[in-house]
Amino acid sequence: MVNVHEQFMADALRLAEKGLYTTDPNPRVGCVLVKQGQVIGRGWHQRAGEAHAEINALYEAGNEAAGADCYVTLEPCSHFGRTPPCVDSLIRAGVARVFVAMQDPNPIVAGSGIALLQQAGIEVHTGILADQAEKLNPGFCQRMRMGKPFVRSKIAMSLDGRTAMASGESKWITGPLARLDVQKLRARSSAILTGIGTILADDPLLNVRGTENFDWYPQNQAVRQPLRIVVDTDLRMPANAQILKTGKVLLATAVDTPSHHDIETIVLPSLEHSIDLSALMTVLAQREINEVMVEAGAVLNGALLRSRLIDELVIYTAPKIMGNEARGAFELPNMTTMAQNIGLKITDMRSIGDDWRITAIPEYNEEF
Repeated sequence: MVNVHEQFMADALRLAEKGLYTTDPNPRVGCVLVKQGQVIGRGWHQRAGEAHAEINALYEAGNEAAGADCYVTLEPCSHFGRTPPCVDSLIRAGVARVFVAMQDPNPIVAGSGIALLQQAGIEVHTGILADQAEKLNPGFCQRMRMGKPFVRSKIAMSLDGRTAMASGESKWITGPLARLDVQKLRARSSAILTGIGTILADDPLLNVRGTENFDWYPQNQAVRQPLRIVVDTDLRMPANAQILKTGKVLLATAVDTPSHHDIETIVLPSLEHSIDLSALMTVLAQREINEVMVEAGAVLNGALLRSRLIDELVIYTAPKIMGNEARGAFELPNMTTMAQNIGLKITDMRSIGDDWRITAIPEYNEEF
């Protein structure tokens, strides 16, 4: 028998997903209003500073909202931020019951929205499809709970685990469909992180492009370009680098200089011949960065793993063999025994054209 509450919440989750590429730094939220078993209003949060999901659903429902049930994927906000509190609007509309997928991890809210609804005599139920709601906002949830963004590293490699030839040549390991799929990861990210080695070797743009050709990006929304962050410990960024020609760039360095090529620069403590990457993540969280996508070489990826900062790996594996002289995916010089290996929990595996995309969570152990 179908659980009707889960059915309506699933509808709200599908609405929330419409904001996957546009709501940053806000969470993706969906809302459904139901009366006598019929949906009378749907809404989702589309962009920071604009109406929240509940407000859009209430607008669609109009006067019919009185006595309705509200299904929302995240606890309604109870504070004045970029917009007024949603709980006030729900109370004024006279909804009868509110079904919440998950409590808001933002300490400013964190249960207060639910409490205000209950104080107004509205029945509140929580925990409906909570896991699915959490997965929609891994970066927002982690930033609120732990003070750091969710870090997702994208790696393109051959079947024998190589990411570039010994010369540095790497175009192209994977096929065109895999490279287009990467645009989805970029588009949902708050920031893209790379190292100066990648800039010097490949001179990439690291921006979102080609969205006009795909139905997965909302055509009525302007493309939101993620911040590009370059770990440039010794400030070696060339003045003519392509990445500087469009969009915002942030340099993370250990060199205490006021500016470099008129680019915003943050100075961080040095650690093991590089910057303190944990300190960088703290700074990014303070800047409301939710999801960081890493597109870098073995040095930075290895340093992030050693610092236990990678939360998810997205590995595109091509049916090619590049040989033992080619470069590997991670520089981990101190890993010398099997006890030090990092296990991976594979959460998804699927073909993308001729390549395979593997999504996995690192399982760090005490020996590493």
